[in-house]
Amino acid sequence: MNIFNLYKDHITGIVNNLVAAGTLPKGLDLSKVAAEPPRDFAHGDLATNVALVLSKPAGKNPRDLANLLLDPLKKLPGVTEVSIAGPGFINLRLAASTWADTLRHVLTIGTRFGDADVGQGAPINVEYVSANPTGPMHVGHARGAVVGDALAGLLAKAGFKVTKEYYINDAGGQVNSAARAVRMRYMQVLGRITEEDFQAALARKEVEYGGSYLIPIAETLAKRDGDKWASGDESAWLEPIKTFVVAEMMAMIKDDLAALGVQHDVFTSEKALLSAGKVDAAVKTLEDAGLMYTGVLEPPKGKTPDDWEARPQRLFKATEFGDEIDRPLQKSDGSWTYFAGDIAYHKDKMDRGFAQLVNVWGADHSGYVKRVKAAIKAFRSNAAELDVLLCQMVRVLNNGEPVKMSKRSGTFITMRDLIDEVGKDVVRFIMLTRKNDAPLDFDYAKVTEKTRDNPVFYVQYAHARGRSVFRHAKELWPDIDLSDVGLAQAKLDLLADPDEIGVLRTMAAWPRIVEQAALTHEPHRVAFYLGDLAAQFHALWNKGNDAAELRFLLADNQPVSLARLALVRGVGLVIASGLGVFGVEPVEEMR
Repeated sequence: MNIFNLYKDHITGIVNNLVAAGTLPKGLDLSKVAAEPPRDFAHGDLATNVALVLSKPAGKNPRDLANLLLDPLKKLPGVTEVSIAGPGFINLRLAASTWADTLRHVLTIGTRFGDADVGQGAPINVEYVSANPTGPMHVGHARGAVVGDALAGLLAKAGFKVTKEYYINDAGGQVNSAARAVRMRYMQVLGRITEEDFQAALARKEVEYGGSYLIPIAETLAKRDGDKWASGDESAWLEPIKTFVVAEMMAMIKDDLAALGVQHDVFTSEKALLSAGKVDAAVKTLEDAGLMYTGVLEPPKGKTPDDWEARPQRLFKATEFGDEIDRPLQKSDGSWTYFAGDIAYHKDKMDRGFAQLVNVWGADHSGYVKRVKAAIKAFRSNAAELDVLLCQMVRVLNNGEPVKMSKRSGTFITMRDLIDEVGKDVVRFIMLTRKNDAPLDFDYAKVTEKTRDNPVFYVQYAHARGRSVFRHAKELWPDIDLSDVGLAQAKLDLLADPDEIGVLRTMAAWPRIVEQAALTHEPHRVAFYLGDLAAQFHALWNKGNDAAELRFLLADNQPVSLARLALVRGVGLVIASGLGVFGVEPVEEMR
């Protein structure tokens, strides 16, 4: 039950009645009419812009139109007061019973409160992580993994049919480099070279990857194949070792993702797309549409990309679809550029029936967004809508000091380091406490301290405090039904303190938060909301410490205590609902 949508429907119903009566003209666009929380609750519980957005098409002054709406608004169920503010905003005050009904609804459906149908079952593909299968994932991958996974959970709660996808870049130069590095470690395992030999090759840049994670992979290869790949030209061993390395790396990546609580529905291989001829087919579609030509591009300013060459290439007319330059899809030697594979991959997603695509990328891919969107627009008959979320860097600290890089990776702090240090739930929550496009500091000391400055502790503490209240209530009244069904029968109109009503208002906003966060692809809004709800709950707890009559449990007043227990339980259910979107388990008690 989204109370704001409910009253928006009431308001648009009033407008339609006035149109039917001839008081307002036909053909009014009601899509921008909103019902939302006011900036200041001193003005009311709900505000609407209906008079402002309809005044011009209705040919009326906003305040005159607001006055026209006053009487029918006053007759709406649950409305106790209506007032006009400023140029024509309308504020509504709702009866206390409205909030009590919302709490009763929460107790009835539990953590399903907040489930929405704005998605209407529409399929949406969320592609995230997609780390090259060349080594362990770093903290930047952790952020993308959490943002993508939380967004997928949020979209599912909002009624979309979500597919969580990982794109395996297993056909490019990076996996060739990883295969060469593993082969050299394999030679070391066989005793053909020493560690000093390997490090010297690394220094000469004969191998690109040097982390210790390569050694167990090389050992497994040696155990399986013996010295089969110890001799011969690269052409003989590169492809089989690469296939082996990709499989081993993906197993390691999936294991790390599982430790973070992330599981994808689909893994799509770049190599498989090439083998199936899908790159050829995608480029042919562009050729047939007259969107390809042979040309020579000017060298770009700054760093020259790998796919640029001062020779004739097959170019895609990306500038016709909003990109800055036309893009090469085929090199002069006939091989495809990386972008050609990416075009085929996105076309494949569209061919699978996805009209809505979300990609979660690192901020270093920002220059790639326009060209991919241009390619998608080029497939006019089957074009999808693409949103790209760029995740900024994560700085790992401990008490404000940079944390040393992992021995496992050799060059960076791994995602597994974070999980092993503080646990998956802390990692997941903290990664969502900033918008994805803002840099984030992950300080081991701060994310584990037990203060209100630590958002994950503050929210979990609110849930744990609520559970402790119930344990005490069970001791006080062992025979009373404290189930959700039982509490829904409590006299909820006894919740009359302004701060109690404030908590109920915030709880009632949860379905609206779900819808807005899902439609804007901003899962961090859930973290902000949970922080606000937890802060209000803690304030209510502290108020009871200062005034005995406001405590949750009053031994001499069971009806009020049951009403407050219902409130406490409602807060816990909403927090659990929000944490569920994040894939975080609510705690029963703090240890």
